[in-house]
Amino acid sequence: MSRLEVIETFHGITFPGHLHTQESLQLALEFPFHDTDILIVSYPKSGTTWMQQLLTLILNRGDPFESQKVPNWVRAPWLEHHYSATLLDALRQPRIITTHLPHNLLAGALRGSNVKVIYVSRNPKDVAVSFYHFHKMANFLPNFSSFQEFLNAFLEGTVHFGSWFDHFKGWTTGQTGAMTNLLHVTYEEMSMDFEAAIVKVTSFLQRPLAEDEVNSCLRHCSFSSMKDNKMVNYTDIPPEIMDHSKGCFMRRGKVGDWRNMLTNEQNERFERDLKEKMQDCSLEFVWE
Repeated sequence: MSRLEVIETFHGITFPGHLHTQESLQLALEFPFHDTDILIVSYPKSGTTWMQQLLTLILNRGDPFESQKVPNWVRAPWLEHHYSATLLDALRQPRIITTHLPHNLLAGALRGSNVKVIYVSRNPKDVAVSFYHFHKMANFLPNFSSFQEFLNAFLEGTVHFGSWFDHFKGWTTGQTGAMTNLLHVTYEEMSMDFEAAIVKVTSFLQRPLAEDEVNSCLRHCSFSSMKDNKMVNYTDIPPEIMDHSKGCFMRRGKVGDWRNMLTNEQNERFERDLKEKMQDCSLEFVWE
C-alpha cells in the first residue's frame, strides 16, 4: 500500500495517505488504551525518534538488543498509521505507542485512562528547518519549491499534520485539563543535559535505573549511535518512499540550526507570528 500521492484530510488536518487512511485515523480516536501504556506525543521533527529510542532502553534497563534488532516503528508504533493495528496487538506490556495527533483529537480516547503521556517538543524554528529537509527526502510528503514556500505553509498551519502552534498549545496549556499523567520534555533539555532528562523520564515512569544502565542509555541514545543504527535511521526504508540520496533522516540534531537557514526577514516574520499566536502561552523556548 504505497499511496504516495494520496492526501487524507481528517478534522481539517492533512495527513500523508502513504501512512494514514480515514479508517486508521478514526480508529486512533477510539483506541482502547491500557493503563500501562506509555504514549509519546510530538509534532513531527521534535525529537520523536530520540524518545522512542530512550524508552526502549529504559524498559530494557539499558540493554540495547531490542533497539538494535527491531525497527523503532515496530517497537513504538504510530497509533494512527494504517499498518499499526497488528503491531499494537503484538506488543508486550507496557506498550510504547507514538502519535503526532493533536490533543483535541485524542482527548476522548485518553479521558479516564492512566496512560502515561510524554509530550516531546522542540523550538518551532528548528522544527520548521528540520521538517523542510525531511520533505525533500520523504516521497510521501508534498514537494515545496523553496524553503520560503514551505515556511509560509508552516506558519499558516497548512502543512501535513497541521499547525505547530495549535499542536504545542493543545498539549501544554490548560486544554489538557487535569492530566496529571503528562510529562513535558523538550528537545533542548535533552540536548543540554541528557542524563538529567533520563532521570526525569525514569522518575515519571517510576522505573529508576542503576548507574551502568543510565550510562548505556547515554551511549545508545547519542546522535552518532542513532545515526549509525539502521533500526533508527530509516535507511532500510525503500528509496522510492524515503530517498536518502537527498538527505539524512538523522541530519544534524543541533539546537539553533535555524540560524543557518532563516534570513533576517524570515526570522522577523517568525517572531511576529510567535508573538501573535503564542500570546496565551507562558512557556519559554530555548533557541540555541
